[in-house]
Amino acid sequence: MTNEEIKALFERRMQGEQRRKVENYRQLNALAKPGAILFTGSSLMEHFPVGELCLSAGINKTVYNRGVGGFTTDDFLREIGPLLLDLRPARVFINIGTNDIKNDPSIPEGWQAHLQANYDEILRRLKEALPACEVYVMAYYPVNPDAACAKNGPMWHALQVRTNDAVTRANTIAAGLAAKYEYRFINVNAGLTDTQGRLKEEFTLDGVHMCPAAYAQVLENLTPYL
Repeated sequence: MTNEEIKALFERRMQGEQRRKVENYRQLNALAKPGAILFTGSSLMEHFPVGELCLSAGINKTVYNRGVGGFTTDDFLREIGPLLLDLRPARVFINIGTNDIKNDPSIPEGWQAHLQANYDEILRRLKEALPACEVYVMAYYPVNPDAACAKNGPMWHALQVRTNDAVTRANTIAAGLAAKYEYRFINVNAGLTDTQGRLKEEFTLDGVHMCPAAYAQVLENLTPYL
């Protein structure tokens, strides 16, 4: 198989897995309690074992996680019902958009304008559908392209564009949109970075995705908001 054929096969498999996750969430939502706490976004949210960590920390709250690995803001908008609105949460922590940070010839306006427009629409729909919901727009996490696990790893090509400078620009967009809709922008990244501002090497699996110890630090930083 050529590299293009392998890439196409991988994308089809990933899309199939994403559809299965969304359908599973639809079924779980029918059993979920409204008025709970919701964490939603892409893989960096999906991998967050927030329910288990809350139990370990003695935080007695009903918490749902509706992250889907690989999702962009386009995907999130398409599935905003099962990933957010259908649960009718009282409080939402959202982190979506890191997968938008890429050079994509199909997006002539560039990733920053695309991210801003889509995230704006996500928050607009949220405000319209759930006006009483307490919303926390989370800062994007730092990355570490210099970590040994990142070298020639699955995220290596993405890290050529998804730099910490790009993450900073994305955070500026997210913070501005949070202010526009009178939501709170929160940066819970304290303790995640090394002296150079990169995600600590011991906290990452591939330069982008994080291990449980990193999420334990995130939860500690999040506790005042829970």
